[in-house]
Amino acid sequence: MFDIAPSELMLVGAVALVVIGPKDLPRAMRFVGQWVGRARGMARHFRMGIDEIIRQSELEEMQKKWAAENARIMAEHPMPAPAEEADDAAYAYPNDVHVMTPLPSPSAEASAEGDATTPPHAAPVPPLVAEDMDLFGTPPSAPAITPAPSTEHTPKP
Repeated sequence: MFDIAPSELMLVGAVALVVIGPKDLPRAMRFVGQWVGRARGMARHFRMGIDEIIRQSELEEMQKKWAAENARIMAEHPMPAPAEEADDAAYAYPNDVHVMTPLPSPSAEASAEGDATTPPHAAPVPPLVAEDMDLFGTPPSAPAITPAPSTEHTPKP
């Protein structure tokens, strides 16, 4: 940035030591450091502003290119006009229209017999009543919770 040689920097330091004096030199260096920091901050802020302006202009150019490309593609591949009696599904997929049909209801005889078509979980499950549960509300089929053995050593009396 500035073309300052090390010998020139030492000369400036020696003159500052003689003019300012060794007692006030640290205070003067701190003051100069603060001004240099402020100058760098302003330069950084200015550079960020310029970068943001450049970024915005590039973005506008990209949007113009995208709009031109989109217009070109839409001109090459126009959308067909929708038929008035066609529904949305037929318009979206003209060659592949799927019609939903309801499933047949299961017959009463097949569900009463419990044949192979009836899933095993379809059988009614009786509700649990308070008599079937223990003191903590655990059903009898649930595994019992046992406390872990204590690792503490208790002294014998």
